[in-house]
Amino acid sequence: MEPIKTTLQFKAHGRDAERLLDVPVRTLIIAGWTGRDVVAMEAHIVELEKLGVPRPKSTPIFYRGSAALLTQSQDIDVVGHTSSGEVEPVIVSTTEGLWLGVGSDHTDREVETIGITISKQLCAKPVARSLWRFDDVESHWDELIVRSWVTCDGKRRLYQEGALVKMRRPMDLVRLYGGEGYSLPAGTVMFCGTLAVHGEIGPAERFEMEIEDPVLNRTITHIYRPTELPIAG
Repeated sequence: MEPIKTTLQFKAHGRDAERLLDVPVRTLIIAGWTGRDVVAMEAHIVELEKLGVPRPKSTPIFYRGSAALLTQSQDIDVVGHTSSGEVEPVIVSTTEGLWLGVGSDHTDREVETIGITISKQLCAKPVARSLWRFDDVESHWDELIVRSWVTCDGKRRLYQEGALVKMRRPMDLVRLYGGEGYSLPAGTVMFCGTLAVHGEIGPAERFEMEIEDPVLNRTITHIYRPTELPIAG
């Protein structure tokens, strides 16, 4: 069994109760190119190709990252000005079952052109402080909505928005990752993929993200600010 890399504390929301939930995390899985909509997925691949990122060998594809990269802070450090965030539904596996949150697969886009796996390891991965029990949303998964906004030069704009009907369901991703009958071990966090952006992919002074449940009328949000560290040589 892998050692615990970090422990995250969440506000865990069931349909009728809220409590604190400590989650020791051992494993981080980042799923890429998870769209059900082939046209939308192709648009995201083309976005990255414009930045020099090669096409994936398969879709979906699964990258491993250090669980120590996960953070609930509102501030992260990045090197230079070539990184950016992207909103994703996040599945958290615990001894009490599966939970759903929201996170950002913040990635260095310049390094991504050299090696995607390497780029996934270079930036912190912010996640919100709240979770919903997965069983409470699984039946209306397709109606959940993810959004992100970026602030650049003091101007805030919508960056991503779409319903999860556009993306593969988590249980489908788990099966494709581990095979038939596989279940995520407790202590595993899986980022479930993202949507194409409005406009161009690029850095921001502030990144806001949310997942909305229009059926149960609730939202999980998180905001963070990247601080650019200088490149000395």
